[in-house]
Amino acid sequence: MVGNLRLARPAHQKLILAVDDDPDCLAISTATLEHQGFLVEKASSAEEALEKLKKFTPDLMLLDINMPGMSGLDAIAQIRKRDQYFSVIFVSARNQTDDIVRGLDAGADDYICKPYDPVELLARVKAHLRIKDLTEKLEVANRRLQQLVDIDDLTGLYNMRSVYQKLENEIARARRFGRAVGVVMMDMDNFKNVNDTNDHLFGSFVLSEVGKLISDNIRQVDFGARYGGDEFLIALSETTIEGAALFCERLRAVIEGYRFKSPTSAMNLTASIGLAVIEPATHPNIDAKSLVRAADNALYKAKRNGKNCVKVFDMASLVMRKTS
Repeated sequence: MVGNLRLARPAHQKLILAVDDDPDCLAISTATLEHQGFLVEKASSAEEALEKLKKFTPDLMLLDINMPGMSGLDAIAQIRKRDQYFSVIFVSARNQTDDIVRGLDAGADDYICKPYDPVELLARVKAHLRIKDLTEKLEVANRRLQQLVDIDDLTGLYNMRSVYQKLENEIARARRFGRAVGVVMMDMDNFKNVNDTNDHLFGSFVLSEVGKLISDNIRQVDFGARYGGDEFLIALSETTIEGAALFCERLRAVIEGYRFKSPTSAMNLTASIGLAVIEPATHPNIDAKSLVRAADNALYKAKRNGKNCVKVFDMASLVMRKTS
């Protein structure tokens, strides 16, 4: 029933969980809140409230302190272990300063003494819900700001601000689960000619299109980045050297067969690709920069071997050099 009510309510309607073993107090708080348009779920004990919290997360909770069995103080200790935070207002007949301080120190966001004025209760509830809304808006703004910091405007891929840390995380995950991780370094062939024979707007258009081609051809578990200029990096998670090499060849062919066409210019281009793949058992000490350097060496080899090809770095030789 709780789940259905929550799914059916309008997005703007707040859900409040009211917990009190006194039926009259519970009825008063419920009527007060519902009259203001809030959706109220009721529980007559802390144990019942904790069971309800397994099914949904309220926007706010009114929690009595003195109840048979588990007290409100014991309940909030369990509530604050949850990942999802919501405001809790203690409601109690205990009105001594020490009681209020104890409740707030236990993790409550506010404390209201019984008997309370319903108008005051509503004012406190609305205040905490305003704070919740502002906090959520701030979190959204922070996520957008982080995207602006980490994402390259031109290609829609990551920029180099956070790539090494992301790659270190992928390497650590690969070691933990015994899987391989690969890095692809890709450079557009003869890109200088694009700017020399066209305007720089067309060069920017080409890079934007390459970013889209990369995004369209990688898996959700992979990520791409603009390494700088017309050079790109792709991290391949949970891969094999055979699978990574097939991906590289497929991407090379996609770019070779793509017509870069803007309203003012059109041309075909190719790309050279270098690949390096590590397996945790044989590469226990290689970090993100070493892996990128290995892929970059393979890219350099592809450039020297006529371009528009894929070369794979021999990781065994790197291990031999490190251990010799």
